[in-house]
Amino acid sequence: MTNIEKALALINTFATGDTEKATFGGVPTTYYDLFRVENGFIAEHWDVMETLAAKETWQNQNGKF
Repeated sequence: MTNIEKALALINTFATGDTEKATFGGVPTTYYDLFRVENGFIAEHWDVMETLAAKETWQNQNGKF
């Protein structure tokens, strides 16, 4: 498996996960990771973690993202 295939497998693992069960410190949280691959290696990585508001406070049914 090439490094690119490994990175894509990792991204796919997170992308297809059940985000409604993701927590950080017991608080419902959503995660997003972005990778820049160069020459088959991860050259840069950015991430975001956001606490999910209680569903009854949502302004629509689309969720956080």
